[in-house]
Amino acid sequence: MNTREHWNSVYEQKGPSEVSWYRPHLERSLGFIETSGVGLDARIIDVGGGASTLVDDLVDRGYRNVTVLDISPKALESSKGRLGPRGSSVRWLVADLLASPAPAEAYDFWHDRAVFHFLQSEHDRQRYVDRVRSSVKVGGYVLVATFGPGGPARCSGLDVVRYDVDRLHAEFGASFQKVGSAIETHSTPWGATQQFVYCCCRVGGA
Repeated sequence: MNTREHWNSVYEQKGPSEVSWYRPHLERSLGFIETSGVGLDARIIDVGGGASTLVDDLVDRGYRNVTVLDISPKALESSKGRLGPRGSSVRWLVADLLASPAPAEAYDFWHDRAVFHFLQSEHDRQRYVDRVRSSVKVGGYVLVATFGPGGPARCSGLDVVRYDVDRLHAEFGASFQKVGSAIETHSTPWGATQQFVYCCCRVGGA
């Protein structure tokens, strides 16, 4: 089973509110986006956004240039159906981030909650960082959230890499200036807890 088939299978077996990472609202992510000061016309991409509710809240707050990228068509179909006409301004991309060309946009804000921690090899992590560097304009923001040291070692049948803030920032390097971080205790739909670490950086010119 390839990666796309794996994630399609996850969303065929569980509804969007039944997966472990589901939250009705991504308050922490929204806080970072709003405090960054990017305007309502900012180009924002949610990678691995799938069936996440972040897009709903961004649209409802008036953000006009939102892109959601996910490897699973099933996940994106779920979000499209949930938003209905409200999602007409959203750009929906079905793509494997590492196997496809980097999104050819000068994004102002790159958001990733729970994609990066699935990248097991240094090679894949470097490809991810290269795509961020190619896609986010100088002065733009990158927010990545992963499982923290106290989080689970596996998710949806796959191993993950757990990070503290310093190690997560180090994966991106000195040209990414850390401007904020947070640790969050997330409650799953069935009441278990998961530790998430957030690292927000601004892209420099180096």
